[in-house]
Amino acid sequence: MHKHLFPLLTAAILAGTAFNASADAGEMIPPENAARFAGKDGMVCGKVEKARYAEGSEGQPTFLHMGGAFPRHTFSARISGANRGKFGFPLETLEGKTVCVIGKIQRDASRAEIEVSSPAGLKLANIK
Repeated sequence: MHKHLFPLLTAAILAGTAFNASADAGEMIPPENAARFAGKDGMVCGKVEKARYAEGSEGQPTFLHMGGAFPRHTFSARISGANRGKFGFPLETLEGKTVCVIGKIQRDASRAEIEVSSPAGLKLANIK
């Protein structure tokens, strides 16, 4: 799977991905390795296995689970309910698509997570 993602992810970067100056633009982290980078800024790229709007949870977050099938995934992008409106499309439509999530990598238990507060932190990886 990794060799198939590389051209996709390279295209995403070449397309002009906005990137935090403190993150290493050359480092595309697969979801299963994200926990190793906890506490650092980075870009985690992979297929969204499950997109879930947790309406009943505190903060009404949307989760984009990557790196395996839910609930055994290794990484999640978390978008708070307050920030959902900043995106011009339903986040659930990202399920099955390959995306890059940019931001500070946090860790809880065996999973890593990036809190995405704006569209700049989420890029669709695609090849023209």
